[in-house]
Amino acid sequence: MPTSATPSSRSTLPWLTVAALAALLIWTLLRAGLWLAAGASHAGHVFVRGLWFDLATLAWVLSPMLLLSALLPARLRGSTAFGRLRWVALGGVIALLLFGALSEAVFWEEFSTRFNFIAVDYLVYTQEVIGNILESYPVGRLLGGIALLAGALCWGVSRIVRFADAPRSGRARLAMLAAALLLPLAADRLAEIEQMEGSGDALADEVAGNGLFTFAAAMRRNELDYGRWYATLPQEEADDILAGLHVERLPLTADDRPSAMDDEPGDVVPFSRRPRNVVLVTIESLSAEYVGAYGAKEGLTPELDRLAAEGLRFANVYATGTRTVRGLEALSLGTPPVPGQAIVRRTHNNHLSTVGEILAPQGVVPMFIYGGYGYFDNMNSYFRGNDYLIVDRTDFPKDSIAFENVWGVADESLYANALAAMNEKAAAGKPFFAQLMTTSNHRPYTYPDGRIDIPSPGGRHGAVKYTDWAIGQFIRDAKKQPWFDDTLFVFVADHCASVAGKTRLPVAKYRIPLVFYAPALLKPGVYTDRVSQIDLAPTLLEVMKKRGDDHFFGRSFFEDTPSLDRAFISNYQDLGYLRGDLLTVLSPRRVVKAWRIDPQTLESTPAEPDPTRVKEAIAYYQTAAMAFKQGRLQMGSAAVATQ
Repeated sequence: MPTSATPSSRSTLPWLTVAALAALLIWTLLRAGLWLAAGASHAGHVFVRGLWFDLATLAWVLSPMLLLSALLPARLRGSTAFGRLRWVALGGVIALLLFGALSEAVFWEEFSTRFNFIAVDYLVYTQEVIGNILESYPVGRLLGGIALLAGALCWGVSRIVRFADAPRSGRARLAMLAAALLLPLAADRLAEIEQMEGSGDALADEVAGNGLFTFAAAMRRNELDYGRWYATLPQEEADDILAGLHVERLPLTADDRPSAMDDEPGDVVPFSRRPRNVVLVTIESLSAEYVGAYGAKEGLTPELDRLAAEGLRFANVYATGTRTVRGLEALSLGTPPVPGQAIVRRTHNNHLSTVGEILAPQGVVPMFIYGGYGYFDNMNSYFRGNDYLIVDRTDFPKDSIAFENVWGVADESLYANALAAMNEKAAAGKPFFAQLMTTSNHRPYTYPDGRIDIPSPGGRHGAVKYTDWAIGQFIRDAKKQPWFDDTLFVFVADHCASVAGKTRLPVAKYRIPLVFYAPALLKPGVYTDRVSQIDLAPTLLEVMKKRGDDHFFGRSFFEDTPSLDRAFISNYQDLGYLRGDLLTVLSPRRVVKAWRIDPQTLESTPAEPDPTRVKEAIAYYQTAAMAFKQGRLQMGSAAVATQ
C-alpha cells in the first residue's frame, strides 16, 4: 500500500498484532453501541467481561494465523509482493470485522441478543435469510460503505505502522507453534458462555458477550442432552409428581407402550354442540401486547378484537418459546420444550403422538397449510411424517397470489388457498383439522397496497394491522362456506415479536393471544386461568370429542379438576416453569434459579427456589426430554387404527 510516510517515522509491529488490535477496537465499538441500545447499564460488567470474551475469541481466531506465520518461509516473508499482500489481507480482515459488526447490529435489532442458535439455524436456510435481508436493508450501499471504511482505516494504519519482516529464529517459530496450540486450548478451558451472566440484567449480560464466541457455543449446544446438563430426579419420582399434577399420559417407567386411545371424552360445557371441523390459525409473531382485546391502545387489531368479543377469549396464555418451530411443536405435540433444537427440526420425529397422528385414524383429515416454503425449519417433513396433508407456497396457483416476499405469500393469499383446500375436503364429506401458519407479520414487513392505511413496508405496526385485516377478510369469506357453522376457528400466536427484557426469560414477552370463534357453537366469554400452548392440543381433541388427549403433557382447558395455574417458557437452553407467582428456571450445568413474578406487571425479582416447584419443573422437562429420546412419544399409525 503506498504511503508518503518514511519507514523510519512509522512504528514496526507484527501483522498479527495489528489485526488483533483492529479486532479488539471494532468489537469494543460494537459493544459500546449495543450497550447504549440496551439501556447503558452495568458498564463495568459489560466492558470488563466483554474484553475477556474478546480475548478468548481472539485466541481461537489467531491460532490458524499463528500456525501459518510460523511455517512461512523466510524468503517469502521478506519479499515486496508479500508485503503488499499483507496490506490487502489487513484490509480484508477489517472489512470482515466491520461486516460482522453490522450483522450483529442487525441481529440485535431483531432479537436483542448476540448471535445464538437462531443464527446457526439461519445458515441452513440461506435463500430465505439472504432474501429477507435484501428486501429489508440497502445491502449494496452498506457493503460499499464497509469497503470504503475498511480501505480508509487500512490507509490510516499504513501512515503510522509498518509490518515487521525480519527473519524469525527457530525459537520464535516454536513459540508461535506452541501459542497456536495452547491459546485455543486455554480459551476452551477458561471461557464459558455462562460467564456472560451476573449483572442481573439479561440485556447487559448479552452485550458482554462476543458474537463469534456465542455463535460457536450455539453450534456446540444446539442439542442439549437433558440428563447430562440439567438437574434431574429419579424417574419414578418424576412420574409420581406428574400424576399428582393430572398428567394422564403413561408414566415413563411403565413397561407398556402408550396405548393409542383413551376413553371417550365427556361433554365440554362452553359448546352447545361439537364442532365437526377445526381451523387452527397460527399467527406469526403476534404478541398479546399488540392486540386491543389484551389491552393494546394503538388500534391495530379491530378484526381480531371483534372476534374476541364474539368468541371465547383466553386472557392468560403463554408461548413455550421464541421461534415458530417451538410454537408448532407445542401446538401439535402438546409437550414442554426440550432443550436445544425443537423436535420439529430433529430426526426420528415421525409418527409421534401429535394431533394429526391421533385424528387421522378417527376419520378426520389433518392439514398443515403454510404461506412459505415448508422445507424451511423442516416443517413439511415433520408434519408429513405425522399424518398431515401438506399444502404450502409451492402448491398455490400463481394467479391466487396477491403479493409475496421472500418469506411467504401475503396472508390473504394463504387464506384463499386454505379455503380451497378445506372446501375440497368438505365436499368429499370429510371432517378436517387445518393448521394454518401465516408469514406476513415478519420482516421485511411488506404486504399488498390498499388494504390498510399504513403503506408497505410499514414496520411491525403495519404488518400487525395487515395481518389483522387479512383475518377479517378470511372470516368473511369463510362465512360463505356451507361448513362454517360446524367449524371452530382458533387464532393463536406461535410466539411473541420480541423476547428482550431484564431477565433471560421475561414473562411478559411470552404472553400471546388465543381466541376461539364459532358463533353457532360457542357463546362469548373470557377464560381467565393461566394456560400454556401445550394445553391447546388436548383441548381441541376433547372439543371435537375425539379420543387421544391422554397422550399429551398438556391438559384440556375444560378439565373438571382444579386449574394448575402454570405455564412453560423457554429459550433454547433455559427452561422456565411458571406456577403461581414463582418462575423456576432450569439451566445447563444443573443450575436452578427462581424469580417472583408480579401478577399485574409481570415484572420479576430474584427469589429463592421453592423445592416443590423445582421438582415439578424437573418432572415435566426431564420426562418430556427422556420420552422423546427413548421413542416414548411415538405412536405408530397402525396401532392407532386398530383401536
